[in-house]
Amino acid sequence: MTGPSESAGESVSAQAGVRAGGREAEGRDPEAISRFVEHFAAQLVEAGMPRMPSRVFAALLVSDAGALTSAELGEQLRISPAAVSGAVRYLAQVHMVSREREPGSRRERYRVHGDQWYEALTNREAVLKRWEDALREGVESLGRDTPAGRRLAETLAFFEYLEGELAALMERWRAHREQIFGRG
Repeated sequence: MTGPSESAGESVSAQAGVRAGGREAEGRDPEAISRFVEHFAAQLVEAGMPRMPSRVFAALLVSDAGALTSAELGEQLRISPAAVSGAVRYLAQVHMVSREREPGSRRERYRVHGDQWYEALTNREAVLKRWEDALREGVESLGRDTPAGRRLAETLAFFEYLEGELAALMERWRAHREQIFGRG
């Protein structure tokens, strides 16, 4: 059943469509985009990201501007301002979105950047270093000769290896991205 603001057969999410700076993108099927947002969000949930941040992140990815306000996200995803706030807080903590003020306004826009995955992985380097420090302490406390100490030492070696490979991988990605998309 449709509400007074909906035309027959058109859902609220279809009316919201994909917005770019508050405008509905032209020539796109809002239902197909909504299905993509939910499908991609489900994939992120399966990989371990919480559901609401996954939905908000996917909605930001498909917006032409790459940025939406809380009200736009709430309308598009049919979620409360509190749900948007919690999702954005999580996404900002893991460096997947940034906040920016609209010029001349107190309203914030939440932005996802084109190089989002690069930035998210690069920011993981600090996390890896903290894990390495904790693992070193654990190896020292348990002793390398104990089964638990050897397990922690192997985990530490893995993270050290991953850190080195990740740096080289990210450098190759920068060069590859520039080749495909140019500088920017």
